[in-house]
Amino acid sequence: MITYNYIAAFFLIVLGFYTIIAKYNLIKTVIGLSIADYGVNLLIISIGYNPGGTAPIFTQGELTAASYFVDPIPQALTLTSIVIGACVTAMSLSLVVKLHDEYGTIDTREIRRLRG
Repeated sequence: MITYNYIAAFFLIVLGFYTIIAKYNLIKTVIGLSIADYGVNLLIISIGYNPGGTAPIFTQGELTAASYFVDPIPQALTLTSIVIGACVTAMSLSLVVKLHDEYGTIDTREIRRLRG
């Protein structure tokens, strides 16, 4: 059964890619990149989720054969992806500012025309 979080993740990824491809404004393109990144993060967390699982922290006497833990790898990957996504967004926005200073516009069609 497909749950709502997979549908939401797919929708965010598709919306982000649509924004990257269809919009000519560079700021909207950066926003689309961030939206796609959020969708991928939601997908990774949804894959690693186990209902009823507990944190994989071992303490004295709690480890039994019936212990059910969540997988910590998707959580670690998502935290890393959030940091990388924030850095990519910051760098992209700084490049947009430099392009605006150089060409006076943030429209990709106009930048291509002015560049020759």
